[in-house]
Amino acid sequence: MTKQLKLAIPLGIVAVVAAIGGIMYPKLVVTLPNDGAGAKPFTFKGVRGQRYTEMFLIGGNAITKDLSANVYNTTGLNGGATTGDSSAAALLDKVDVKSLKEQYHVLAAFKNGPRLWTLDWIEVEMGNELDFEGMKARWVNWLDLKGLSLKPGEAAYKNITVGRHTKFGFNQGTQVFILEDAEGNPWVMKSMSLITRPDQKFEDLGTLGNRLKLPSGWKFRAPVLDKDLILIPDNGIAHITQDDFGNTYDRAGGPYSNFNP
Repeated sequence: MTKQLKLAIPLGIVAVVAAIGGIMYPKLVVTLPNDGAGAKPFTFKGVRGQRYTEMFLIGGNAITKDLSANVYNTTGLNGGATTGDSSAAALLDKVDVKSLKEQYHVLAAFKNGPRLWTLDWIEVEMGNELDFEGMKARWVNWLDLKGLSLKPGEAAYKNITVGRHTKFGFNQGTQVFILEDAEGNPWVMKSMSLITRPDQKFEDLGTLGNRLKLPSGWKFRAPVLDKDLILIPDNGIAHITQDDFGNTYDRAGGPYSNFNP
């Protein structure tokens, strides 16, 4: 059983930083609380295709843009354990990020969802549970926002660092969706975004490469696993990227997975 979960940075993360760029708030430096203290282990099985949302509470220095986020995930809450949807539209649509900014005294708040898991199981340690105007979510990781562009879409195909300790698992026989960067490093999709592309369909992911605007030297493939694949951070650090649809991928190969898929 391992720690903390990061769950996906969509194209929307750029919107978070953009929102902070124009912030009008009396406190321009915010230290985020340690909501991961005392985190407890959770295991979620059979999550492939389940819907969830992450909430970002943003702190740091709004002047220097030295920003970070506490990330909270709805998985396992809001009835999702039985329905497969822990962020139903009736809950998610009511969340007002401007009100959350004032409630939690942060620089900004952001809704990172809805999203669908593309993996089979998760082992994670989760921290404090917060109420986001009726939608509950638990702390899962800390995210470094430094250096992200303010332009929408600029997070795509970038190497983003996240601090967490968790395991993401794909079972033998599962189809996985992999980006290969120009250096040949594999990045395995863990979540599909319904944020900027609400018309995306899970069953169409196998041919997603035909629709992506891949950078020069990048490739997309969708193999079926002949053995279990486990994604793991390296000493508490994971690397993630996104495609131009906002789908999120974890770095694999080397120290980041049990084999190079």
